[in-house]
Amino acid sequence: MSAVQIIAEAGVNHDGELDRALALVDEAAKAGADIVKFQAFRSRDLVADNTPTAAYQKENTGLGEQRVMLERLELSLDQLAKLASHCRTRDIEFLCTAFDPAMIAALVEMGMRRIKVASGELNNLPALEHVAATGLPVLLSTGMATLEEVRLAVETLRQNGAGDITLLHCTSLYPAPMESVNLRAMQTLRDSFNVAVGYS
Repeated sequence: MSAVQIIAEAGVNHDGELDRALALVDEAAKAGADIVKFQAFRSRDLVADNTPTAAYQKENTGLGEQRVMLERLELSLDQLAKLASHCRTRDIEFLCTAFDPAMIAALVEMGMRRIKVASGELNNLPALEHVAATGLPVLLSTGMATLEEVRLAVETLRQNGAGDITLLHCTSLYPAPMESVNLRAMQTLRDSFNVAVGYS
């Protein structure tokens, strides 16, 4: 069995500010995390106009539209490159969840060594084909997916040249009540697909 790796979820908690993102890298490194993960996206490519925020997002931001909220959280390619460089300096792996082929290509160019795919992209088979074509290892979150949907995603990744696949069990409730966490689902994923597993 290989060693457990700890991913520090920085996500969009930098609020679009590079200095805060750099500080999150520092804190993750100090805490002993192996990897620090951000989200890399262009809101105009991710959500349609007038898409409402989820209840928890509206409660936390006071904003009613996804795009308005997400625009405040974007990091430019230059900022992401600075983060990747800072991660190398701090000896912690740089990782991003990316949502489109151009962003994935840019992140790979920056030295990202594996690709994280969000639960919401699990059924996006053309995107998975592109991810797989990089040949890099893939971390795939499985929130809200059926085993059949996971099977199709894993087959798509394998048939298109993905590196090692890790399936991440994800309960898509924030915060997730303990009675909904179901950690044994990781065993089901491991046994069903012969892959490494984790919790997201």
